Amino acid sequence: MANFAKPSVPRFSVDVYQNEYLPEGGREVNAIVTVTATGGGTLGGGLNPAAPDGRPSAAVAIMVDCSGSMDYPPTKMRNARDATAAAVDTLRDGTHFAVIAGTHVATEVYPGDGGLAVASPTTRHRAKQALRRLASGGGTAIGTWLRLADRLLSSADAALRHGILLTDGRNEHESPEDLRAALDACAGRFTCDARGVGTDWEVKEVTGIASALLGTADIVADPAGLAADFTRMMETAMGKEVADVALRVWTPVGTTIRYVKQVAPAVEDLTARRTEAGPRAGDYPTGSWGDESRDYHLCVEVPSAGLGREMLAARVSLVVPQPDGSVQNLGAQGLVRAVWTDDMTASTAISPQVAHYTGQAELAQVIKQGLDLRKVGDFDGATAKLGRAVQLASASGNADTAKLLSKVVDVVDAATGTVRLKTRVTEADEMTLETRSTKTVRVKK
Repeated sequence: MANFAKPSVPRFSVDVYQNEYLPEGGREVNAIVTVTATGGGTLGGGLNPAAPDGRPSAAVAIMVDCSGSMDYPPTKMRNARDATAAAVDTLRDGTHFAVIAGTHVATEVYPGDGGLAVASPTTRHRAKQALRRLASGGGTAIGTWLRLADRLLSSADAALRHGILLTDGRNEHESPEDLRAALDACAGRFTCDARGVGTDWEVKEVTGIASALLGTADIVADPAGLAADFTRMMETAMGKEVADVALRVWTPVGTTIRYVKQVAPAVEDLTARRTEAGPRAGDYPTGSWGDESRDYHLCVEVPSAGLGREMLAARVSLVVPQPDGSVQNLGAQGLVRAVWTDDMTASTAISPQVAHYTGQAELAQVIKQGLDLRKVGDFDGATAKLGRAVQLASASGNADTAKLLSKVVDVVDAATGTVRLKTRVTEADEMTLETRSTKTVRVKK
């Protein structure tokens, strides 16, 4: 019998950045909470079931759009097959997996027996052979794809459940309510990365899927780039080590949480996803983690107190649910404080981290507003919003977003946000800016 080294446990840490000083009568407390997971490599410690090699057990479902539009041009379907084959090749041995063909119905392509295959040289080869049978035809009903993925993924006793979804068109063969119901049913059961290929799909649909299922969204404008993108996505999925991590926020009596947002690596509002976790505590889902770091903006409203008083405004920790219904605390916590002072210099200073991410959140918002105004013909409003976006991107050093903006507007003066709308903008450039508008950069050191 083979001997396996005892797997190491990822170490989580929590750091809080804030200006805790409030003026007399001040009630709003803002803090940036940085969560970092390091040193896992392999998973143990009872957090999630582990495979024989010490890695967490994982299950993956790849959903490939096979609607009729995937045949225009014909290379699109071939690129999708090649990308799925590349993703299958990236699966580590022992991973449970399935491939689903999505049209107006969902069909199991491999293994096709109502369950999942276990990755090995043999099953990877068979899966790639099965991919040759993928053909385009029919409509698009993404909710059915997600529901089949959920059924297949839940058939395995896997710690980590993940989906990859590719579409090239709009979800025209089911109602928005049907898709929302499917997303609600799948939320918390598996995470999912969503990709739109070409330019005939709806950005808000694809980003909405990724947001609801705590995954990433992106555009692959040229189908030739699918294989590289699928490989990167699968490599990232295979690097996850802890599933279903929740940010637990406790607040004292009289304190109200105004919002909890992930602000790096992308903006995602988690406020409405809170689940109660005992007296004055709530859990906010963050999905699966590998070796990585993310930032969260916590805003709380505290009861006013007199000068010289101080209080604990919030306590942040990390928990993982267990099969028996209990939760395991990951042993890292951060404290958010409030101190009332008559020192105007102290109470009016803004934490650099808070200021930076407030700007990044505004950047994402004004890009979407500007593009929406441009689509309806309000060019003055679009110019104002996108000019503000250029100004924010420049000030924060978000070079990637600044580059995307430069394909939609001519920048006259980035510092003041003076721009002119371009008269000709490709659909791919506009969709890329909209899809990636929530991506942020971390605060400058």
